[in-house]
Order: sequence, then structure tokens, then C-alpha cells
Amino acid sequence: MAVLHSAPKYASNDGLLDTLGKALGDMLVESREEHGELLFTVKRESIEDVLRLLRDEHEYQQLMEIAGADYPSRDERFEVVYMLLSLTRNHRVMVKVSTDEDAPVPTVTTLWPVAGWLEREVFDMYGVVFSGNQDLRRILTDYGFEGHPFRKDFPLTGYVELRYSEEEKRVVYEPVELAQDFRQFDFLSPWEGADYVLPGDEKAEGDAGSPGAPPVDEPKTTEKPGQTGAGEKADEKAAERESAGAPAEEDSGVADEGAPAPTEDRPDEPARKGKSADTAKATEPKKGGDQ
Repeated sequence: MAVLHSAPKYASNDGLLDTLGKALGDMLVESREEHGELLFTVKRESIEDVLRLLRDEHEYQQLMEIAGADYPSRDERFEVVYMLLSLTRNHRVMVKVSTDEDAPVPTVTTLWPVAGWLEREVFDMYGVVFSGNQDLRRILTDYGFEGHPFRKDFPLTGYVELRYSEEEKRVVYEPVELAQDFRQFDFLSPWEGADYVLPGDEKAEGDAGSPGAPPVDEPKTTEKPGQTGAGEKADEKAAERESAGAPAEEDSGVADEGAPAPTEDRPDEPARKGKSADTAKATEPKKGGDQ
């Protein structure tokens, strides 16, 4: 018996990119399909109108997530990504806006109340401000936390560390003290190389700024086996048994019987004698009697 349902098992993107792009009109900046998903970049000030249009007229009823991304090389370094789901079409779309440290993004808590929690997370991790959010507070970091951990220029170790002080009987904050400096990043590919000199590179031959290795008049080479410790005497010594003369090496007078015969070659064990037999009755409790 075939079961009919309004939502298809597999959603198709056929025609949706052009249909939704035309519906967004002047609010749309860019649209594309990437990795099987539809992505729409829209104007920041129009994000509330865009999401309302997709919710009310194109059946994208649920806001599943709001995520952030940081691209320090861009003028507007932050991207805010809204992920929508249509239950009736079984389809998803992603809507993006870009902003910087100062320009606020309009809140969408007027469309989905759950957006308040999601916007607080993006604000906490990236520092993106959402205008109209009545409760824009940190949600994951501690009270009084400084900085935004998901920014690319935020140090991996943070700025402060906390511990419990037995002397003060409370949690105290202290500046992070490291044996090595992890706070400087150049964001370069490791295959391209860096302009600065890494520890240890000063020993290698380099430019005028790098003194290089000390000059050597004649390289040291090994010309004879004796210079490496090799030779016939070394081979003879290596052949000697280190355990010679130990009790385990002495002859005990007991003949070596060799390895035991394989199990499959041994004769079968004789049948067990007595009332106990290898049957289920011998192991199962009697019914109605003493257990």
C-alpha cells in the first residue's frame, strides 16, 4: 500500500534559485547553489523583510540556526548566516548578511522568539550587535569576560585564566602566563613561509640578518671503519651471547620433548562416567523441586 505525504522524501533545488531570487528583488545581493544548498546573500538592513517573505509566502516555517563567521581580511569581516527549514517542502535554504564591529544587524526575534538565544550566541562569540534584541547578553562565556573567542585575532589561550584560591576561598582571575608566545598570528599558509626567523633558524646559512652557521675549513668525514666503530672485531663481539654462563644456558640433562601435538591430532576424551551427563538436564534446575 503506497503512503502519500505532502513532503517529498528528497527535496530538489530545480527552479528554486531563480524563483526565490526574483521574489527577493532588490533586497538580494547574490544567490548561488553550493554543495547542494541554496545560498542567498541579502542586504543587512533588509534581513527581517527577507526572512518574513520566506516564512509567510514560501513556506520556510522554521529558523533552525543562526551562525557567525569571521573573515578578517574583509571590510565587513563578519557574516551572519540564517538557516531556514520548510517542513511542507522538506527543503532548506541559507540566508547571509555581512557586517563589521560597529554596524548592527536587525533582530529577527519579531519573527521567531527563539532567535533571541541564537543572536546572543553570535554576539557572545563574535561581537556582532543585533539592534532590537531586548536581552542581548553573553550566553556562553563567563560574567565580565573580555573579547569574543571566535574572532580570528583572539588568542588561543585567552587573556585571563581563573582558578580557585585556597587563601581567598574564592575563584580569582589572573593574567595568562605562558612559557611560549602563542599570541602572534600571521594567517599565512605554512607552505608559503614567513618573513620572520623561527627559533633555531639563526643557525642556518641565510641573509645578512641571519649570521648562519660558523665556517668550516674542512668537513669532517669518516674514512675508515674504525672511525665509525665498525669492523671485524665489533662483529665478533656482537656475535657473543650476553647470557653465556647464566643458569638458563647450562645443560639441565632433561631431553627436550618438543612442542605439544596439535589439538586436532589428539584422541577424543573418554565419555564422562556417573549420573552427570553433558546434557541440558544436568545443568537446568528441576521443576517443582528444590532449586
